[in-house]
Amino acid sequence: MSATADHAEERTNPAARLGFQPGQVVQEIGYDDDVDQELREAIEEAIEGDLMDEEFDDVADAVVLWFRDDDGDLTDVLVDATTYIEEGGAILLLTPKTGRTGYVEPSDIQDAATTAGLTASKSVSVGKDWSGSRLATPKAAKSKR
Repeated sequence: MSATADHAEERTNPAARLGFQPGQVVQEIGYDDDVDQELREAIEEAIEGDLMDEEFDDVADAVVLWFRDDDGDLTDVLVDATTYIEEGGAILLLTPKTGRTGYVEPSDIQDAATTAGLTASKSVSVGKDWSGSRLATPKAAKSKR
Protein backbone atom coordinates (compact mmCIF):
# COMPACT_ATOMS: atom_id res chain seq x y z
CA MET A 1 0.00 0.00 0.00
CA SER A 2 1.33 3.47 -0.79
CA ALA A 3 1.90 6.21 1.76
CA THR A 4 -0.97 8.11 0.17
CA ALA A 5 -3.35 5.19 0.73
CA ASP A 6 -2.16 4.88 4.34
CA HIS A 7 -2.87 8.56 4.97
CA ALA A 8 -6.28 8.27 3.32
CA GLU A 9 -7.16 5.34 5.60
CA GLU A 10 -6.10 7.34 8.67
CA ARG A 11 -8.52 10.11 7.67
CA THR A 12 -11.47 7.79 7.07
CA ASN A 13 -10.94 5.02 9.64
CA PRO A 14 -11.21 6.40 13.18
CA ALA A 15 -9.42 3.36 14.63
CA ALA A 16 -6.38 3.95 12.40
CA ARG A 17 -6.50 7.66 13.20
CA LEU A 18 -6.42 6.78 16.91
CA GLY A 19 -3.29 4.69 16.47
CA PHE A 20 -4.56 1.12 16.72
CA GLN A 21 -2.20 -1.35 15.03
CA PRO A 22 -2.43 -4.97 13.84
CA GLY A 23 -1.57 -7.48 16.55
CA GLN A 24 -2.37 -5.23 19.50
CA VAL A 25 -4.28 -6.67 22.45
CA VAL A 26 -7.03 -4.19 23.33
CA GLN A 27 -9.26 -4.52 26.38
CA GLU A 28 -12.71 -2.94 26.36
CA ILE A 29 -14.21 -1.58 29.59
CA GLY A 30 -17.67 -0.06 30.07
CA TYR A 31 -19.39 -1.82 27.17
CA ASP A 32 -23.17 -1.31 27.09
CA ASP A 33 -25.89 -1.24 24.46
CA ASP A 34 -25.25 2.46 23.74
CA VAL A 35 -21.68 2.07 22.45
CA ASP A 36 -20.74 2.84 18.85
CA GLN A 37 -20.71 -0.56 17.13
CA GLU A 38 -19.09 0.84 13.97
CA LEU A 39 -16.15 2.14 16.01
CA ARG A 40 -15.80 -1.20 17.81
CA GLU A 41 -15.74 -3.02 14.47
CA ALA A 42 -13.19 -0.53 13.07
CA ILE A 43 -10.91 -1.13 16.07
CA GLU A 44 -11.23 -4.91 15.70
CA GLU A 45 -10.42 -4.57 12.00
CA ALA A 46 -7.39 -2.38 12.78
CA ILE A 47 -6.00 -4.78 15.41
CA GLU A 48 -6.98 -7.82 13.33
CA GLY A 49 -8.64 -9.46 16.33
CA ASP A 50 -11.38 -9.22 18.92
CA LEU A 51 -11.58 -6.73 21.75
CA MET A 52 -10.98 -8.39 25.12
CA ASP A 53 -13.76 -7.95 27.67
CA GLU A 54 -13.53 -6.83 31.29
CA GLU A 55 -12.82 -10.42 32.40
CA PHE A 56 -9.53 -10.49 30.46
CA ASP A 57 -6.81 -11.06 33.08
CA ASP A 58 -3.61 -10.39 31.18
CA VAL A 59 -1.87 -7.15 30.23
CA ALA A 60 -3.18 -5.31 27.15
CA ASP A 61 -1.45 -2.90 24.77
CA ALA A 62 -4.36 -0.47 25.06
CA VAL A 63 -7.73 -0.04 26.76
CA VAL A 64 -10.94 1.23 25.17
CA LEU A 65 -12.95 2.79 28.01
CA TRP A 66 -16.58 3.76 27.43
CA PHE A 67 -17.50 6.20 30.22
CA ARG A 68 -20.70 8.09 30.98
CA ASP A 69 -21.21 10.77 33.63
CA ASP A 70 -23.19 8.39 35.87
CA ASP A 71 -20.60 5.55 35.67
CA GLY A 72 -18.94 6.56 38.94
CA ASP A 73 -15.73 8.42 39.67
CA LEU A 74 -13.73 8.91 36.47
CA THR A 75 -10.41 9.19 38.30
CA ASP A 76 -10.97 5.83 40.02
CA VAL A 77 -11.98 4.20 36.73
CA LEU A 78 -8.87 5.57 34.98
CA VAL A 79 -6.56 4.42 37.78
CA ASP A 80 -8.11 0.94 37.58
CA ALA A 81 -7.75 0.93 33.77
CA THR A 82 -4.02 1.68 34.00
CA THR A 83 -3.50 -1.62 35.80
CA TYR A 84 -4.60 -3.46 32.65
CA ILE A 85 -2.15 -1.94 30.18
CA GLU A 86 1.51 -2.25 29.28
CA GLU A 87 3.92 0.42 30.43
CA GLY A 88 3.68 3.25 27.91
CA GLY A 89 0.27 2.02 26.69
CA ALA A 90 -2.76 4.16 26.05
CA ILE A 91 -6.36 4.41 27.17
CA LEU A 92 -8.92 5.55 24.62
CA LEU A 93 -11.50 7.28 26.80
CA LEU A 94 -14.84 7.46 24.98
CA THR A 95 -17.51 9.77 26.37
CA PRO A 96 -20.89 10.91 25.00
CA LYS A 97 -20.79 14.11 22.94
CA THR A 98 -22.18 17.42 24.19
CA GLY A 99 -25.94 17.27 24.61
CA ARG A 100 -26.04 13.46 24.83
CA THR A 101 -27.07 11.58 27.96
CA GLY A 102 -24.00 10.90 30.08
CA TYR A 103 -21.93 13.82 28.69
CA VAL A 104 -18.68 14.44 30.63
CA GLU A 105 -17.17 17.94 30.78
CA PRO A 106 -13.72 18.19 29.13
CA SER A 107 -12.37 19.85 32.30
CA ASP A 108 -13.49 16.80 34.31
CA ILE A 109 -11.66 14.51 31.85
CA GLN A 110 -8.49 16.63 32.09
CA ASP A 111 -8.62 16.74 35.91
CA ALA A 112 -9.25 12.98 36.22
CA ALA A 113 -6.51 12.13 33.73
CA THR A 114 -3.97 14.33 35.52
CA THR A 115 -4.89 12.91 38.93
CA ALA A 116 -4.57 9.36 37.52
CA GLY A 117 -1.09 10.18 36.20
CA LEU A 118 -2.12 10.20 32.54
CA THR A 119 -1.49 12.69 29.76
CA ALA A 120 -4.63 13.65 27.84
CA SER A 121 -4.81 14.56 24.18
CA LYS A 122 -7.39 16.81 22.59
CA SER A 123 -10.84 15.28 22.28
CA VAL A 124 -11.77 14.03 18.80
CA SER A 125 -15.06 12.94 17.29
CA VAL A 126 -15.08 9.16 16.87
CA GLY A 127 -18.71 8.60 15.95
CA LYS A 128 -22.16 10.12 15.83
CA ASP A 129 -22.61 10.14 19.61
CA TRP A 130 -19.11 9.68 21.05
CA SER A 131 -15.94 11.71 21.52
CA GLY A 132 -12.59 10.14 22.26
CA SER A 133 -9.55 11.27 24.24
CA ARG A 134 -6.30 9.36 24.00
CA LEU A 135 -4.76 9.14 27.47
CA ALA A 136 -1.13 8.08 27.62
CA THR A 137 0.60 6.40 30.52
CA PRO A 138 4.10 7.59 31.39
CA LYS A 139 6.63 5.49 29.46
CA ALA A 140 9.00 5.42 32.41
CA ALA A 141 6.36 4.54 35.00
CA LYS A 142 6.96 1.57 37.24
CA SER A 143 4.94 -1.49 36.35
CA LYS A 144 1.70 -1.58 38.33
CA ARG A 145 1.46 -5.39 38.30
